[in-house]
Amino acid sequence: MDGVLVIDKPAGVTSHDVVAQARHILHERRIGHTGTLDPFATGVLVLLVGRATRIAQFLSGLDKEYEAIIRLGYATDTGDRTGKRVDNPELDTKTWSPEQIEAAIQSLRGEIDQVPPMFSAKKRGGKKLYELARRGEVVTREPVRVCIHEFEAIGQSGEMLKDNFDGTFDLEVRVVCSAGTYVRALAEDFGKRLGVGTHLAELRRRRVGEFDLSKAVTLEALKSSFGEEALGTVLLSPYAALSGLPFMHLTADDARKASRGMEVRVEEVNWTDGAAVRMCDPKGQLIAIGDFDAREKRLHPRVVLAE
Repeated sequence: MDGVLVIDKPAGVTSHDVVAQARHILHERRIGHTGTLDPFATGVLVLLVGRATRIAQFLSGLDKEYEAIIRLGYATDTGDRTGKRVDNPELDTKTWSPEQIEAAIQSLRGEIDQVPPMFSAKKRGGKKLYELARRGEVVTREPVRVCIHEFEAIGQSGEMLKDNFDGTFDLEVRVVCSAGTYVRALAEDFGKRLGVGTHLAELRRRRVGEFDLSKAVTLEALKSSFGEEALGTVLLSPYAALSGLPFMHLTADDARKASRGMEVRVEEVNWTDGAAVRMCDPKGQLIAIGDFDAREKRLHPRVVLAE
């Protein structure tokens, strides 16, 4: 039972809760995830099962795609709907023309410096920021360089803003960003561009790298698949999960070497120096991921999956 599961996480549970439920369903302790989702958020959560936990380093830096609702009208101490309201300015929709909204969005595209939220798992002095925040502490956080590849309004019925008739307005957006980006912080920075408090009312992750919602299953569906002995229909092989990496079929002798962590020589390849390469046995089974040494023309196994 080695592979990758793409789970459609429900709202109201932590990513750790999802891992715990998957362990219970599959009777497998070796399960981890490649990147958390906040409890209120839903969508793609990539789980690694069995020996596939060894490939986490190759999946943790993938770009992510989200759909979100930014609520204009007040901020919260967490940056999302679960936090406490911290302000409620008087709003005037006349000041927010479509051009102004688009200008605020445009200013946040590309590479930006983003300050991690206090309610996040980033560490400071060995303590997670959210642990300090829950004690009422606020510490200085260094900005982190992230990349917002795409950021656009996707409002329905031709209107950007939806009036909630309670002094707040909702903006539905789509975001494609680099790993490490906090969409909560992006929503807050967007509000600052317009001079209004904002927070995330909804967040759904649609994609992590090549793993999108079309490949995702609910925990209930996972339980059914396991009970019907149809786990193979939802469990992706490590080879398929790393489809973005080049591959090489080894001879039987080289496959034995690689399975023992020994380097193997390769010829007539044009990979870049240091490239990660899937190393497969003659039957096409993934046995290791190796680093390519362009000068020596050798593959050095970095992670071995074969027993």
